[in-house]
Amino acid sequence: METVGTTAEPVRRRRPGPRRALTEDEILDAALCLLDDGGANAASIRGIAAKVGVAPNAVYTYFPDKAAVIKALVERLLGEVDHDVFADRSRPWPERVEALALDLRTHLSAHPGAVSLMNGGPMDGPHALALNERLLELLGDAGLDRTEAARASYLLIVYVFGSIALEVADVHQAGPLPPESDRVAARQVAYSATPVDHFPRSAAAADTMADFISTEQYLWGLRRVLDGITARTASTPAMLGGQRAEGAGASLVGQAP
Repeated sequence: METVGTTAEPVRRRRPGPRRALTEDEILDAALCLLDDGGANAASIRGIAAKVGVAPNAVYTYFPDKAAVIKALVERLLGEVDHDVFADRSRPWPERVEALALDLRTHLSAHPGAVSLMNGGPMDGPHALALNERLLELLGDAGLDRTEAARASYLLIVYVFGSIALEVADVHQAGPLPPESDRVAARQVAYSATPVDHFPRSAAAADTMADFISTEQYLWGLRRVLDGITARTASTPAMLGGQRAEGAGASLVGQAP
């Protein structure tokens, strides 16, 4: 009896498809999109990878961890600031600071999910340093020496980023900020319920407090900070031709801010 031999069919291996091309910009685009849609905690490495259609390991090829992605994203956002708005040395220096502060507020409030991340680590990348360099130049034009300019620069950064962070935190939902007028109106409704018997001063100031997240309040506070810096420059020996100021101005010379 003959046995019929069988020959196994060779297993055909499927060729892998072309590898997905990926760039750092695509990763940052995906991270920013996730932050815009889901808030500060939405941009995980897995989420970013899924957004761009790759395995998480592909993201690690470009960034060692999420912190590195966030740092690069902060750098990108700071790089979008228009330096021309405050680099014109023919304009009064307070006007140039206002232009910078408004430009930062416009850019950062457009991505509320990323705002809290600005305070999550040192801003020491090239764009952050370039921004600080411009600010120091501007304050030098105002008459401050290097030490005073550095301190004033930090004061302005704290005010600007702190104000924007509080404005964004006032909205308890992810996604783009509602129009300013809508947010102020919602605050007016909330503050109108302040118990007058227990908090009479707060109740009387309800309309003003509702306006705390407005552009008007942002500029009001910034101008008070600039007023203080201006008073400081007017009392320094450099601005007084080396003569000690008399009266109230004299008490400011040599004091810490």
